[in-house]
Amino acid sequence: MKLPRVLDPVETRVLGSLLEKEQTTPDTYPLSVNALLAACTQRSNRDPVMDLEAVDVDGALDRLHEEVLVWPVEGARVVRWRHNVDRRWELDPPAKAVLTVLLLRGPQTPGELRARTDRMYPFDTTDDVEDALERLATGDDPLVVHLARRPGQKESRWTHLVGGPPDDVAAPSTRPSPPADTGPSLRDRVADLETRVARLEEALTRFDRE
Repeated sequence: MKLPRVLDPVETRVLGSLLEKEQTTPDTYPLSVNALLAACTQRSNRDPVMDLEAVDVDGALDRLHEEVLVWPVEGARVVRWRHNVDRRWELDPPAKAVLTVLLLRGPQTPGELRARTDRMYPFDTTDDVEDALERLATGDDPLVVHLARRPGQKESRWTHLVGGPPDDVAAPSTRPSPPADTGPSLRDRVADLETRVARLEEALTRFDRE
């Protein structure tokens, strides 16, 4: 089971920060509690901005450790922490990048995700982002969900399910379905009309001869 329980906002921020730093600054990863606190409370690329203390991060790490979502790396003067979600949540690089941004910044459009994952994974097109989202949204234990488009919004958004289900979930289909078969196509109707016209012309020709 990917999600043994709903994670609280601090636990979500801790996991998102660990994922981000692993992908963007691998030389400094795993992170100490102080480094993780700075990552959780930084003012850029975070929504909402959180004012946390070391005790908050420590508590979240302890709870996540019990769920085997993070793990301490010992052997140095300072204990450092790493996440374990690659294995628990079966994330490939595109899915990991997308989920990281959702954990740190909340609901996003596919276009926003493509722009904000550029340091983690270089998506070629927005369709590639949507493919990653759809993989995360499928299965018995999905990690993301498609939100209904609100009035005034040009694009619909996606959000993570780590903190529980949102209220404004969209219909299951994320891409427009092909139109239903409502009868003959335009090409077939034109061909049928042309056949009828040819028959009328032939009949008129015979009538004139008679």
